[in-house]
Amino acid sequence: MKLTRTFLVALVALFGVLSCSTVKNVRYFQDSEAGAEFAIAQANSITIGPSDKLSIVVNSKDPELAGIFNLPIYGHMAGGSMNTGFQNTANQVGVYTVNDEGYVDFPVLGKIQVAGLRRDEIASKIKDLIVSNNYIKDAVVTVEFAYMYVTVFGDVKTPGRVSIDKDQFTILDAIAKTGDLNVTGIRDVFVYRKENGKQVCHKVDFRSAQDVFQSPVYYLRQDDIIYVNPNNMRARQSTVNGNNIISTSFWISVGSLLTSVTTLILAAMQKK
Repeated sequence: MKLTRTFLVALVALFGVLSCSTVKNVRYFQDSEAGAEFAIAQANSITIGPSDKLSIVVNSKDPELAGIFNLPIYGHMAGGSMNTGFQNTANQVGVYTVNDEGYVDFPVLGKIQVAGLRRDEIASKIKDLIVSNNYIKDAVVTVEFAYMYVTVFGDVKTPGRVSIDKDQFTILDAIAKTGDLNVTGIRDVFVYRKENGKQVCHKVDFRSAQDVFQSPVYYLRQDDIIYVNPNNMRARQSTVNGNNIISTSFWISVGSLLTSVTTLILAAMQKK
């Protein structure tokens, strides 16, 4: 009986160690405490490159003057006729695609180089061209990202493409938009970024605030790929019925463990 008690105590202790290990592997920012300060990687705003898409809208007190600088919006009217207009709305915005040389073909102004520029720099450049050529004195130019994404997949709540909605878009923004990592997701997160014609892999340890905030991929770029590996338990699970059913091999392992424990207990009881 003494051996049985010893075995059970050891078993409880083992589960305790495993539990502590699990918590340590799951918690974010373990190097943080009240008053802690962490340097942040140099801020990088999204810059535009070939194949990116932009919404560019020119407004003025005179809508007719501004209209000639906006892409026409085509829509079908009743009876199948075509309605053409130049007034952009929140739901109807002309989109420009940056060509391989880094230019957009803009109404009236012609080709404008935008590659390597931020949104505010593009807006300022177009406004200066319109005003300096005496087209519109009170021109207001708005530039927004269109169809610009990063991809997040692996062991997160809702994997998929995540839209970039601000100039300084961080890895924390992207993860938050997916609903966070699952508990079974490994906190060493990989970010793949195209650099000089190659996909370069960066690792970010979410258990360390310092590692996250100082990472060269803390500020994301369009087309970055984020991957979260599952832990061993998750990797062994079946995907049947939305990951609710655990694989046969798991149950065989559990059965084997229970059999071993039962055998040891019975053997101890026979010796008493």
